[in-house]
Amino acid sequence: MSMRITRVSDGSALAEALVERWVEAAARAVQERRVFRIALAGGTTPAAAYALLAQPRLAGRLPWESTQVFWGDERPVPPDHPDSNYRMAYEAMLAHVPIAPENVHRMRGEARELDVAAEEYRAVLATAFGIAPDGAPPVFDLILLGMGPEGHTASLFPDSPVLRSSRWVEAPFVAQLGMRRITLTPTVINQARAVVFTVGGRGKEAALSAVLKGPRQPERYPAQIVAPVDGSVEWILEEALADGAGV
Repeated sequence: MSMRITRVSDGSALAEALVERWVEAAARAVQERRVFRIALAGGTTPAAAYALLAQPRLAGRLPWESTQVFWGDERPVPPDHPDSNYRMAYEAMLAHVPIAPENVHRMRGEARELDVAAEEYRAVLATAFGIAPDGAPPVFDLILLGMGPEGHTASLFPDSPVLRSSRWVEAPFVAQLGMRRITLTPTVINQARAVVFTVGGRGKEAALSAVLKGPRQPERYPAQIVAPVDGSVEWILEEALADGAGV
C-alpha cells in the first residue's frame, strides 16, 4: 500500500481536489480496462465535488458511458429521503450527467430486512464486476470515504463486528446511532486500486491525529483499517483541521 497526505486550504479546495482524483482515475481505468467503477461517499464535501462534476466544463469530458457508480454505505431510508446518500448524489450529479440508469447501483436502504438488502448488493456487485458472488471480492478503481469525529468511515463504527467480516456487504446495527446501516466491508474496501479520504470541518482533530499518528487500533478508530492490499490511499485534509491534528 502507498499512502499520502495532501493539505488544501478549505472546503472548496477539498471538492476541487476530489474532482481531480475522480477525473484521473476515470481516465486511467477506461484506458486500461474500458470501464470505471467507483463507490461514492455521503457528506457535504463529496456533495460539492459531485456538483462540480455535473458542470458542463467537466460532464462532457468524463467517460459517463463507461462509468459504473456504486455506494460505500447507505442509511435505512427510501431513495427519496433527505438522509439518503443515493438521493444526495442523484440530485447533485447523477440527474445532470449522461450516465445510463443501469450503470447506477444503489443500496436498498428502504428494505424491510437490511440483511437481505446487503446480500442483494453482494449479488449486484458480482454481476456488475463479472465475478462469482462466492469468489474473490470486487476490485474498485476508486472508493471515496470520509471520516467521522470518532474515527468511523463508511458505516464502519468503533467496536463493530463488521470490521472483521469476510463478507463483501453487511448491515450492522450501529449502537452509536441506534439504527442499522448497509456498508461495504474492509474485505472490499482494501481491494480497491485507490481510496481517497476527504476530511474537513472541526471536531475531528483528535480522531484524525489518532488515525494517522497513533498506534494501530482499528477497533477504536475504524478508518485505520483502510489499507488497500495492492493500491493507494490518500488523505485530502483541510489545512486548519490538519494543523489542529498535527499532521
